[in-house]
Amino acid sequence: MTTFLQAPASAAADAVTANYRTSATGATTDQAEPWFTITNTGTTTIPLADLTLRYYFRGDTPDVGYRFACSWAVRGCGNVTGTFRPLSTPTSTADRYLEVAFTSGAGSLAPGADTGDLQLRFYRTNWASITQTDDYSFTNRTTYTAWDKVTVQRDGTTIWGTSPGGDAPGDPGNPPDPTGRVMFDDFAYTSSSDPRIAQRGWTVRAGGGGPGVPGATWDPSLVTFPTVNGNQVLQLESSNNGSSARQTEMYHQRKFFEGTYGARVFFSDTPVRGVDGDNVVQTFFTITPLNAPMDPNYGEMDFEYLPNGGWGEPSNILYTTTWETYQEDPWIADNIHTEQRASFAGWHDLVIQVASGRVRYYIDGNLFADHGDRYYPETPMSINFNLWFISGGLVGSSGDRAYQERVDWVYFAENEVVSPAQVTSRISGYRTSGVSHVDTVQ
Repeated sequence: MTTFLQAPASAAADAVTANYRTSATGATTDQAEPWFTITNTGTTTIPLADLTLRYYFRGDTPDVGYRFACSWAVRGCGNVTGTFRPLSTPTSTADRYLEVAFTSGAGSLAPGADTGDLQLRFYRTNWASITQTDDYSFTNRTTYTAWDKVTVQRDGTTIWGTSPGGDAPGDPGNPPDPTGRVMFDDFAYTSSSDPRIAQRGWTVRAGGGGPGVPGATWDPSLVTFPTVNGNQVLQLESSNNGSSARQTEMYHQRKFFEGTYGARVFFSDTPVRGVDGDNVVQTFFTITPLNAPMDPNYGEMDFEYLPNGGWGEPSNILYTTTWETYQEDPWIADNIHTEQRASFAGWHDLVIQVASGRVRYYIDGNLFADHGDRYYPETPMSINFNLWFISGGLVGSSGDRAYQERVDWVYFAENEVVSPAQVTSRISGYRTSGVSHVDTVQ
């Protein structure tokens, strides 16, 4: 995980001590058991949701991945999360770390207070042995003692410990590494069959499959690029006749992770033709494929506008949803969402900042939602726009009707927290310079 360009933690009075012990002391073990307490040694009260703790270690071969578990926590295991992340600059004793974070339910640390026990453990997905003696943060210690080979961050800035790369308190959690890589597309295409679409990593979806009305098809011919207010836009038009439906989607390849996402999107409340009232979903989202039910590496971040309601809602509602994972049958959804019941018809600048364990959603420059904790994404995602009808959500009358969603531009800045105003300024700069597309994201 890299450090992001953002305002540093401001309070010099922020100070904590991480105390460590282990109940798995062997050179090898079937599961590592790092236990911690965190004490507030500063003069200000610190919300635990602002803190992350990192335990650094060297992966075992073959690399089959790891699973995190909380055996006991005074603040409640439901308020403690663990995520495994690669170290940006591997060393001989660490190529990754376990990042421990807290939900808002964990409460705060007043000056002098501590978290109480955090009895944590992790294991390889195949339960093969873990070698601990080559791990940077491991030591054979059975009583709690201050341990500076784990680090604690507040809002991405280290306030305790030293990482394998030598970062000390006051430094970012990893060496600064903003890549400067960006993707921008102004959607200056002739049609959905324009060869530049595929050359630039986009796919206009065709064929069947969910989500949507059973048997619906994804129709590339309904994806067009008209000129609106002097600029070409991506236009998705989806239609149905009361039963069968034609839906639209355009998505980019899966290579986007931490950083800032932005798009200018036009949501509509009424159909461009035909009867009104269908439960239609207009979107801007990112997603990782679900490889198996409850796949822990799944991720998804959504803007979803339902002008006619749906999913139990009677009328206009906008959702922002951050997903940990799900299972389709029987349905299990593991996500967190924020919603607003109002009309969002018209153009809106949508921005998602993904950094330092938080996912922040902005609409027209205003913070709409702040998610994170275990819902923070773990793997690269694709960027998607689609327009579809909720199964069972079509009004009873027959007759052709259609809805439209438009996208003026899309933008991504890798490993950089960009404010909504800065995103708008950068898009203006591209257009002033006559640039309609750039993609340096690897």
